[in-house]
Amino acid sequence: MMNDKQLEKSKSLLGDETVNMLLRVHEDALWILENLGVGCKQPEMLQAFQQFESEGLAFTYENRVFVTTDLVKRCLTTVPGVKDFFVPLNSFFIGGTAPYVYDEEAGTGGLPPTPEHVTRIARIAQEKDMVAGMGRGVKLKDEVEQMNIMAENCDKPLYFAVTSDQALARAKEIHEERGNIMIVFCLTRPPLEVSENFSEHFVKVVQAGLPVFISAMPMAGISAPFCYNGVLAMTHAEVLFGICAAQLLNEGTTCVHAGYPTIADPRIEYNPNYGLVSHNLLNILMTHLNLILDLPTFQSGGTTHEEHPTERAYADARMGQAMCKKYGFHMIRHPFAFLRYLIDFSFEKLEKAIEIAETVTPEDAPEVEMPGYDERGMESIKRIALGMYMEDPLTTANIGKVFVE
Repeated sequence: MMNDKQLEKSKSLLGDETVNMLLRVHEDALWILENLGVGCKQPEMLQAFQQFESEGLAFTYENRVFVTTDLVKRCLTTVPGVKDFFVPLNSFFIGGTAPYVYDEEAGTGGLPPTPEHVTRIARIAQEKDMVAGMGRGVKLKDEVEQMNIMAENCDKPLYFAVTSDQALARAKEIHEERGNIMIVFCLTRPPLEVSENFSEHFVKVVQAGLPVFISAMPMAGISAPFCYNGVLAMTHAEVLFGICAAQLLNEGTTCVHAGYPTIADPRIEYNPNYGLVSHNLLNILMTHLNLILDLPTFQSGGTTHEEHPTERAYADARMGQAMCKKYGFHMIRHPFAFLRYLIDFSFEKLEKAIEIAETVTPEDAPEVEMPGYDERGMESIKRIALGMYMEDPLTTANIGKVFVE
């Protein structure tokens, strides 16, 4: 289950103390799944876990699934590894899903996206060597139309959503034609609950044998402890649950660990701050844990808290991209086009940030202090459990000290 070569590489890049912290994060996530469980009402998913109750490997109680360490480890052995995946290491994607397009002429956001916007994104992804693939970028109402546009204009790896039987049928056709697609699901929502809006189609996609991109986004200071290992553990636990569900429903399904740990910034009313150095480092650490476990992995980086495509927005892109290049990654979404809160997609920023990625070097990365294991993280999880972390003593103690600009 562990990639020893990657383990040594991660130690050389991050240091022994930080890698040891990541290994403890994995153990903490296993504890969360076994002791806190994940709420789930989806019948096929419940049944998939219930079949292991007689062996003492899983337990369900009041629509909550408790998954033992032994079952998680069993499931991880059947997930295709990084070398069997169709996207190489160190791949930047035009990824994410903004609800609006930034109006470059008016200097404001809020333009409704059109099929022409999606076509433009796909053609840029196809033309630019620095772009390894693409997600949707923006969201059209008709997801079948969107995947058709993407597939027709870009032959690089793609990921998109499936929330209808019509979309599933088309995704199966595209997969049969070209193979290099992923279906994205944010399967869980805080606190440790399966999102019933997506669970039915998650089951159908997995049973159809399509690769799944399993995202989760706990926020340090709201739905997870306000420290590196605390939010990493909650994120990892949620994605591991999705990976286990996929393997039990259809063993051997390709699963991408797209855990996306995020920081709630108390200075901006606990909204997420994607422009922090710490946001990039947090996601890089998630990447390394997954690579050590030999899991294909897709994180976030190179984003900004700027509302407009300012010089600071481009500096944030350079900073995040440089950190990714310095420490290594598998796949990164959001590194080019997005503005504050990932609400607006800027074509100007897309083009300029791709140019930055072509020239940025590891030497451009800021110096960072690598974190060690904070015992208070698991103490908070055991104390708060399924509650919220805004008033947790760890949150108030770490404001301005742990997650930094």
